[in-house]
Amino acid sequence: MEDKEIVTVSIGVLDSGPFYHGTKADLQIGEFLTAGFRSNYKPEVIMNHIYFTALVNGAGLAAALAPGDRTERVYIVEPTGSFENDPNVTDKKFPGNPTRSYRSQAPLKIIGEVTEWVRLTPEELQMWQERLANIKANPKAEIIN
Repeated sequence: MEDKEIVTVSIGVLDSGPFYHGTKADLQIGEFLTAGFRSNYKPEVIMNHIYFTALVNGAGLAAALAPGDRTERVYIVEPTGSFENDPNVTDKKFPGNPTRSYRSQAPLKIIGEVTEWVRLTPEELQMWQERLANIKANPKAEIIN
């Protein structure tokens, strides 16, 4: 199979990367991350997008909050299609996009892995897990899918 050039289009996005995705999945360079999995924040929701960030520590936070007890992983990813600012945090919770969070319906290609980022302390992780539990328990908490 011949490699094809990946062309991305950003919608209202000023970032050109690099981009990161945090997870507890054990993946390999060259694999693709896709939409269609349960939300980490509302497990009853199947996500129409795959999420990523231009902040390595933001991806580390996502990895820490991902369900399961596997090792936290932060992958360097390349969007394979158009992407947009994540509306779940952009303007809804923070003016602009200070979290540099994005989403795409197109797959993200894994092009590398980061092993160094600022990890949460046990106290910080507990605080974030409590916040996440409150979101999951709140029927009014909405995910823009």
